[in-house]
Amino acid sequence: MGRSITPTIEGGLLVAITVILGLVTVYVPLIGMLVEFFCAVPLAILTARQGAGKGLTALVVTFILLSILISPLLSIRIVLSFGICGVVLGWCVRKNFNAVKIFFMTLVVASAAQVVSLYFLIIIMDVNLIEEQIEMVRESFDESFKLYEEMGVEQERISEAKTQVEPALQMLVFLMPTLIMLTALINSVAAYLTAQWIFPKLQMKIPKMPPFAEWKFPSLFLYTAIIGGLGLYWGFTRGWTEIYEISLNLLIVSMIIGLIQGLALLSFLFDRWKVSKILRRIFYVILILNMLLLQIVAITGLMDMIFDYRKRFFGRRE
Repeated sequence: MGRSITPTIEGGLLVAITVILGLVTVYVPLIGMLVEFFCAVPLAILTARQGAGKGLTALVVTFILLSILISPLLSIRIVLSFGICGVVLGWCVRKNFNAVKIFFMTLVVASAAQVVSLYFLIIIMDVNLIEEQIEMVRESFDESFKLYEEMGVEQERISEAKTQVEPALQMLVFLMPTLIMLTALINSVAAYLTAQWIFPKLQMKIPKMPPFAEWKFPSLFLYTAIIGGLGLYWGFTRGWTEIYEISLNLLIVSMIIGLIQGLALLSFLFDRWKVSKILRRIFYVILILNMLLLQIVAITGLMDMIFDYRKRFFGRRE
């Protein structure tokens, strides 16, 4: 942006860019899925340059324009999924927060935005997105079972598969809080990475995250994993559905955090032992394909939160 452009014109241009990106997201297949990740950047730039007030105003204007051009339902999803992340990210950059604080605040706001988005869909617009998605998956399985019957697969095997589908679908319902968190995490990562790529091109500074090999989470997640495991046992054995659901989500989230720290520990070891990139990639592929290895890495990551193996065995200092 040249210096001759006034703040008002700059704001209008960035709003227009956000609206165009939103339209591409909705109307252009495949490419739109990629473009959606950039929707947060224009509002992040505007907020970082002109402040939160201008950013929120631009967010409202963007929502109104997208509602006129497409629909309020889709506009809410775009604005809450990425627009609000952009405003928060830009505000944090303007306040000179460090990278970890920027990402954490963006994640918190993105999670709240996902909850609000579901509230609008379920309560205000009478669209139960959860039930619709579950029903779509159920119908997809039914079509697959019909195809297997036409191919001559034994009815006994099909019946056995059907009995396994419903518990899996019920598990998806139980894991909705975790899925919401993961969606918010993806949105936050996308907003931060795209901003980190574009900001320097506009001569704007954005803090960089610490090297992945140095990542470390609070030991709190080890204790939440233990609590989740105990609650899962009590909820299952005593038929306490609410306790079971809460504990399941608590355990899964804790294990995901443990997996991230476990991978950070692996990255540290690979750097320490100078493992080649090819061998690292081969190991990561094997890791992804082996659920047992993933669990081992996650548990190791959880234990690393209290023992700090990098410091204990390699003299790493914080």
